[in-house]
Amino acid sequence: MKRAPLFAAVALTLALVIGFAGNALAQELIVSAAASLTDAFSDIEPAFEKAHPGVDVVMNFASSGALYRQIEQGAPADVYASANPKWMKKAVENGFVIKGDDQIFARNSLVLATPADNPAKVTTLADLTGGSVQSIGIGTPETVPAGQYAKGALTAKKLYGTLTPKMIFAESVRQVLDYLSRGEVDCGFVYGTDAVKAGKKVTIIEEIPLEKPVTYPIAALKEATDPALAKAFVAFIRSDEGIALLEARGFKKP
Repeated sequence: MKRAPLFAAVALTLALVIGFAGNALAQELIVSAAASLTDAFSDIEPAFEKAHPGVDVVMNFASSGALYRQIEQGAPADVYASANPKWMKKAVENGFVIKGDDQIFARNSLVLATPADNPAKVTTLADLTGGSVQSIGIGTPETVPAGQYAKGALTAKKLYGTLTPKMIFAESVRQVLDYLSRGEVDCGFVYGTDAVKAGKKVTIIEEIPLEKPVTYPIAALKEATDPALAKAFVAFIRSDEGIALLEARGFKKP
């Protein structure tokens, strides 16, 4: 009778060892994705893992430009999802993605937003030149696609140079959203999906018309550890289940 606890302890130890071994043997898939995809891809991660037992998806979120530079410098990554075609084009041109493998999988919108109480009383884009607006949140155009889109729209209206002294540059569109949510800027440019995520903390003033729509390309990287698995993730993103998860977070079909 005294052996029963011993057997139970041994069985438990074996189970733990097997469990740890299983985790150690899980195949890792590293996905580098634009910061604006954080919520949608965090939903997609467990769905893909469920469909592919034994796979551990590791998400790496940052601005599209920062992610590209990580890839360029040799950081491990299997899949790259950018918030605009610019950085994906660089990935193709420099041999990190096979030409033709990149695919547009979602669309978004760019909006002008304010903190919920809108202290500067912004009602239109034109109000940004007024004295009540002292600070404008914008992603750094050189690395943040949302910032690049905003710069293009403001340049087209001959406002970018005038407004530059008021701009607070951010490392990602999510950082701009944080500024808005905390009331640290009078207004800012973010994606429509980000503004919706912020809920009552942010007020959308207007959608910004763009010469080119906000589109998101994705591709398996040429040096992916398991190219077939990386391509399976891309296919999942573009499947009915993947599209449904993206639409649930406010993204639109390409």
